Amino acid sequence: MHLRHFVATAAAILTGIGHADAANLTGAGGTAIYPVLSKWADQYEKLTGDRVNYQAIGSGGGIQQIQTKTVLFANTDMPLNPEDLVKHNLVQFPQVIISITPVMHITGVKPGELVFDGPTLAKIFLGQIEQWDDPAIRSLNPGVKLPHQAIATVHRSDGSGTTFNFTNYLSKVSPEWKSQVGEGTIVDWPNGVSRKGNPGVADYVQRIDGAIGYVEYAYVIENHLVNTSMINRAGKQVAPTMDAFQAAAANADFSKVQNFYLILTDQPDDKSWPITAATYMLLRKDNPPDRNRAVLKFLSWALRDGQGEARNLGYVPLPDNVIAQIESAWSKQLGTAWTTSPAQ
Repeated sequence: MHLRHFVATAAAILTGIGHADAANLTGAGGTAIYPVLSKWADQYEKLTGDRVNYQAIGSGGGIQQIQTKTVLFANTDMPLNPEDLVKHNLVQFPQVIISITPVMHITGVKPGELVFDGPTLAKIFLGQIEQWDDPAIRSLNPGVKLPHQAIATVHRSDGSGTTFNFTNYLSKVSPEWKSQVGEGTIVDWPNGVSRKGNPGVADYVQRIDGAIGYVEYAYVIENHLVNTSMINRAGKQVAPTMDAFQAAAANADFSKVQNFYLILTDQPDDKSWPITAATYMLLRKDNPPDRNRAVLKFLSWALRDGQGEARNLGYVPLPDNVIAQIESAWSKQLGTAWTTSPAQ
């Protein structure tokens, strides 16, 4: 055997040994977290050999798949209440803070030029405001030239945590929206077209002049979408920036709630972005400890070492004290899956 061939063969054998016990971590759920989760997965596989296979099918699909034991972990932007967690033998904890942004497409209008308040946004998605030059929009945007053009609304077709938080916000700021439509991962939209996932909404807004939709902010960055500014609960105009996301996230006190259950839309503070949420991971208590351990090693690495990637995409990483609360919950609820982890 030639030396060069021997060295290559030896390297391949050593690599195989290093990854011989590599895990295949299956997950499914929300599309809002997918941009950063996919980057975490790529980095983690290079470091450990463990492969994360995640299906971005929407929060509703992720919840269904973890309940039926199809995947090892799920993601949802709508937290489950304690009763549902007990019923389905699940553990829930936040992974990162996401922010939801109205996005639109009007020829000649640049990112951040338009501003909306919650009631006006609700009237647009109720179908009560049908043209871009409607007086309600013009009064909020006196310096912007708005066309007499039909508004084309787009919303999610799948069970979506992004939709839950968007409609939860509209329900808080518009009594009419709350009584006619309400909140949920799927609602009976009064008008508009539906598309699957954040990518589907983003694609529609990019292609259709006159469109308006809502996406997780990472999709604004990735797709160069035209975002709007918002009038927040304090009556202040805010742009979708890391400072605004962090201001809203600062109100997330997980120590005072059960099972990390928090809704973060419409938070106070002059700087707060109004449509902000925690996105959650779900694991089964009855999974074998070694399988949960492999998932927790990945998610712990993402919480602690994936913060740079999260910030680059506009997500707000969780602070150290919240990470400590999460790891404490793992020890209490998942037992040996975490207490015997090498990360401890």
